[in-house]
Amino acid sequence: MRRLQGRVAIVTGGASGIGSATVQRLAQEGAQVVSTDLAAQRHGASGAALCLVHDVRDEAQWITVVEATLQRFGRLDILVNNAGITGAQPIEEVTLEHWNTMLAVNLTGTMLGCKHGVLAMRDNPGGPSGSIINISSMAGFIGMAQTPAYNATKGGVRLLTKSVAVRCASAYRGIRCNSLHPGAIDTPIHERRLSASPDREAARSAMDALQPVGRMGTADEMAACIAFLASDDASFVTGTELVADGGWLADGGSTRLPPTVVQNDSAI
Repeated sequence: MRRLQGRVAIVTGGASGIGSATVQRLAQEGAQVVSTDLAAQRHGASGAALCLVHDVRDEAQWITVVEATLQRFGRLDILVNNAGITGAQPIEEVTLEHWNTMLAVNLTGTMLGCKHGVLAMRDNPGGPSGSIINISSMAGFIGMAQTPAYNATKGGVRLLTKSVAVRCASAYRGIRCNSLHPGAIDTPIHERRLSASPDREAARSAMDALQPVGRMGTADEMAACIAFLASDDASFVTGTELVADGGWLADGGSTRLPPTVVQNDSAI
């Protein structure tokens, strides 16, 4: 089923992990996908119709990306604000540089995407329409001892999403905005941490065991959630959180994390 046939999407952070899986899934669903990332990408990679180098912190680059999309495809129907960074510094050690960088990428970058995404969707042929999906985290709901900056940004993305949603619902009707909250997902970010462990397999088994469902999630599973939120199957869904964490929040998982796991894993 090609639920997104004829639609145009922008996916930030599309070169790897959840972003790459999302580019591929949206393309499979029929969308023309613009994949942006700090890293240069090969055109056609993961099904992207257009690949652009893009620093989400820079508003001028957002304007360029949206203009290039409109010039190429004539509209914007889907925006996935996926680009983000992680890092662990407890509050008594957090540097201003770390804090400001985390906010600039994770929160300001998402805000700029919403701003310019809404401006484009507002002027779509046929009237305002579109779906914005902001990638937050289960860390947008809970406190984690080693990651105050990451927690703050992901909680901020959660409430930013609601603000954008109610604005668009009242002003434009046809533009929706929702947030996705992944748990521990098997992506290159986690793989780098696991590979740095003295015993990778033991570290992987311990991480899997922390999940109520007994394993980490996959990027493809997150991409499926994003495709749902982007599609008309979610046409009455706006301003809400889709939690895809394998039951972590329901189980109160943050209280079960050994300190070493919290310290070494801030990518959830």
